[in-house]
Order: sequence, then structure tokens, then C-alpha cells
Amino acid sequence: MRVPILLAPVSIIVGVVIAAQPPEHLLKMDTTSAPKPDAPRYSRSAHDLTPLSKERTDQLAASLTDEERRIILRKGTEPAFCGNLLDNKKDGVYLCRLCSLPLFSSHAKFNSGTGWPSFFKPVDPDHVRYERDTSHAMTRVEILCARCGAHLGHVFDDGPRETTGLRYCLNSAALEFHEKGADLPAAARPIMTETAYFAGGCFWGVEDRFQQTPGVIDALSGYMGGSKPDPTYRQVCEGDTGHAETVRVAFDPTRVSYDDLLAAFFKYHDPTQLNRQGPDVGSQYRSAIFPADAGQLKAARAFVDAQQANPRFKGRRVVTQVLPLDQAGAFFPAEDDHQDYHEKHGGHCPLPSDP
Repeated sequence: MRVPILLAPVSIIVGVVIAAQPPEHLLKMDTTSAPKPDAPRYSRSAHDLTPLSKERTDQLAASLTDEERRIILRKGTEPAFCGNLLDNKKDGVYLCRLCSLPLFSSHAKFNSGTGWPSFFKPVDPDHVRYERDTSHAMTRVEILCARCGAHLGHVFDDGPRETTGLRYCLNSAALEFHEKGADLPAAARPIMTETAYFAGGCFWGVEDRFQQTPGVIDALSGYMGGSKPDPTYRQVCEGDTGHAETVRVAFDPTRVSYDDLLAAFFKYHDPTQLNRQGPDVGSQYRSAIFPADAGQLKAARAFVDAQQANPRFKGRRVVTQVLPLDQAGAFFPAEDDHQDYHEKHGGHCPLPSDP
């Protein structure tokens, strides 16, 4: 937040006021390169994060007051203890004042005593982006709306230790509060998505490939097709639960069809390997499709039958299992260590690009 230096978090040493500096882990949140305006993008909560055009931003800015323009567009700061949302204790969600993207929930709001609305986390980490701010002889981390680039405030590491330890310091003028139960504007709602389930070997690699597929909103690693509820990774690896390492795919059907996902799945793994995928051996690595409804079941069966006649698999048998949800059972998300594994650690599982 751009404030006079005496209003920033401070340390007092022998009567000298010294502006506090954010630690290195916050500076690493710096993402100064904004997304390309023509690149469709979604958050994991299925909100459209496609950057707004200048024309659309100008249209939205026309409804701002002069004070809101100063803060949101010119990176200003409202005076401490003056914002209308500082003492708001109602249950609801705080939207971006400019583009209506959901940013923070009342459940993450706390009284920091600083004079500005404070939160310990956003509703979705994808909904805010960060930039290094060196104004006022300090180094801070500015927070902006990920969709429209509106200036929101700054983030510091003096938040509640029992939560994230972070304090997102916001300007009330950059937010618009909607009480729980009230209708949200269309721009604040997630898009309509559909869900598909695929098992094709190590879920690290399958998840990684689907996350890079245009039209896919999110891909989550988990377990499916077994008998034991809430299995652990160790239990699945021991082969006693009957589960397959499975990826749950949330997708935008207006951008990618279920048939497109089936075709991509057969490129991302080898459907002719029985109970294995490359060096990974065991029934948990089997090739399987778990259709979410009757339409997907019909499409999946037709696709697998057609692939058996595909010259690509001449002389080899397609062993992909197609099992509807009433037989496959529930999907159980894998432990946090297995989510976004490639993004966290780099590398790729030995999946074929075109078997």
C-alpha cells in the first residue's frame, strides 16, 4: 500500500523510526509480468481471469469516483481508519471494485489495528498478483487484482501466526462487499464447468499434461476405482485397495469437449500397457476412464472401440477400462504432497507424447 512512511509497519530503535522491510519469501511473490491480454485464463475456482482489454477497463473505470480512481488506477492510499469496510463484520465476500472478481472472504478478515481492512489469505490464490514496490524509500510487495490490474494494497508478514502469517492490507475503496446470500454480479460468478476422470499411470504426469491443456480449468490428483474409503498413497501403492491413480479434470465445455479430452488422454499415456505405464508397474497404474454421466459413458466406450481400429495401435490391444461412477465409486483427493508435483519440483514423468 502506498502510504506516508510513518504509516507503514515500523520498528523503533533509539527513537528513530525505520520503515520495516518485507522478508525475502514475500519478495519472491513478485510477478511483475502481467498475463497477455489475449490469453484465456481461469482460476482453480473456475473464475475467468482473462485480462481485460484497455477498452473494457476504461468502461468500468467510468463508474468510479475520483477517490476510487486515485486509489485503484493511480496506486493511491486512503487515510488510515477512514475506509468504510474497516469495521465491517458481516459475513460475505469482498469483490474487486473495478471488475467484480472475488478477492477476499469475511472468514479471512481480522482486526490488525493498522487502520485498513486486513485479511490473511485471498479466496483463491490465483485471484491476486504481486509486484515489487520500491516507493517511499521502502521495498514492499504490492497486491493487484489478477484480472483487471486494480491496485488493492500491500501484503506483509505480520499476520496471525495461527493462520498464514500474512497480512493483506487493503483499501476499502478498492473493494465492494456483498453479504452472504445476496446475488453476485455475473462477473463475480465462476463459469459453468464439467468434470472428467482419467487414470493413466503416475498421476503426477497426467495431472501436469491436463493442466497444460487449453480449456482445462483444474486437474487434481487422487484415487478412484477401489474399495477402501479415504485411501493413503502408501495403501494404494501396496495394491490392497484396488484404486487407480486418477486425475479429476474440471473443464470449460465451451472451449474443450469431452471427446477432445479423450483424444488428449490417449496421447498423454499408452493405453496398450496393462497394469503399468512405463517403469511404473502395478494395478494402480492401469489405464482407465471413469465417465461422470451417461453421455460421457457412451462417448468413452465409442472412443475406446474406435481406437482399437486405429492404425497407431495395430498389433496391440487397447486395455483401457471404462467404468461408470456407480461402479467406480468416489474420487478421493491425494495428499497435498502429490498435488501440482511437477509445478513444485520440475521434471516430467515418462509419459509418451504420441504412443
